Amino acid sequence: MAKIFQVSARAGMTRVVEPIARALLRAGVTPNAVTVTGTLGVLVGALGFGARGHLVAGALIVTFFALTDLLDGTMARISGGSTRFGAFLDSSMDRVADSAVFGAVAYWLATQGDHSGVAAALVCLAAGSLVSYVKARAEGLGMTANVGIAERTERLLIVGVGGILTGLNVDPALEISLWLLAAVSIFTVGQRMTHVYRQARQLQPDGQG
Repeated sequence: MAKIFQVSARAGMTRVVEPIARALLRAGVTPNAVTVTGTLGVLVGALGFGARGHLVAGALIVTFFALTDLLDGTMARISGGSTRFGAFLDSSMDRVADSAVFGAVAYWLATQGDHSGVAAALVCLAAGSLVSYVKARAEGLGMTANVGIAERTERLLIVGVGGILTGLNVDPALEISLWLLAAVSIFTVGQRMTHVYRQARQLQPDGQG
């Protein structure tokens, strides 16, 4: 099944990002530095703005700095490929950023007395972690799990749009986006587990249950 944010759109963004990536590399900036900077920016947007109810500003800041996920990957590719530590750092910082985003959303909704929204945000946080864990665990076992309709970019876009609309006084938008995101995240976990199950069956010697 195709991802929400189509491959062609990702490729188009990469073409825009590549000149910036080359300029940063010429200036001596490393992909790891961009990864950490992007995470810090997301933390500022989520905790400094989103958690305090400045949803439009928070969503725009988070979206801007989340795009460094494309930038550091492009820099790594241009400079000869990601290092083991670079890949580890990138995945770890993604989890930090995602936790900050959904934690901030849950906190703000709690201050508004929106218990349903808080529940949705917590489901998104747990399901998003599972989406990433299933992929990492599969790769650790020599398989792949590069499938699913809602990867990290899609998840941040969905909650970002909901945050912006709510900040513009479209009140139910954030809660609706969170429950939508919870549903597609859980579905993505199922897709990845099914994909891994099929690979495991193919790799399993005949006669073993």
